[in-house]
Amino acid sequence: MIRWAACLWLGAAISACSGDSIRFPTVDGESVEPAGKVMLVNYWAEWCKPCREEIPELNHLVGSDARVLVVGINYDQLPAETIDAQAKKLGIDFPVLAAEPAGRWGQPRPEVLPTTFIIGADGQWQRTLVGPQTLESLRAALKQSRL
Repeated sequence: MIRWAACLWLGAAISACSGDSIRFPTVDGESVEPAGKVMLVNYWAEWCKPCREEIPELNHLVGSDARVLVVGINYDQLPAETIDAQAKKLGIDFPVLAAEPAGRWGQPRPEVLPTTFIIGADGQWQRTLVGPQTLESLRAALKQSRL
């Protein structure tokens, strides 16, 4: 009986840690599952002018490639309802996470905004883009990051 319970626990732990089962809750009550996709994780804030200028560039990537998932993280870590209202006001078309997945990719919290982490399809951090990006620079970074 103990062996069976241990096997069940181990199986559940492996399943929970696999990239296929990771889900991130969003401010709109949904969730995103990045399994098998390259993620652009963008840190933004309403008060950040370069962030506001970069948002349309990120919006252009949404849906343009099924292998890419763009998600946002509000730098100020406000309540989900406030973040959702700000995201709508700024015209963000990509999912915004309800909370920062602290330390998830082994990178420190950004000190400069906007900052975008590129996370490979394997769920591992690949590189950090600091400062506002253009559609062209984002596509070039994605091309370099696809392994």
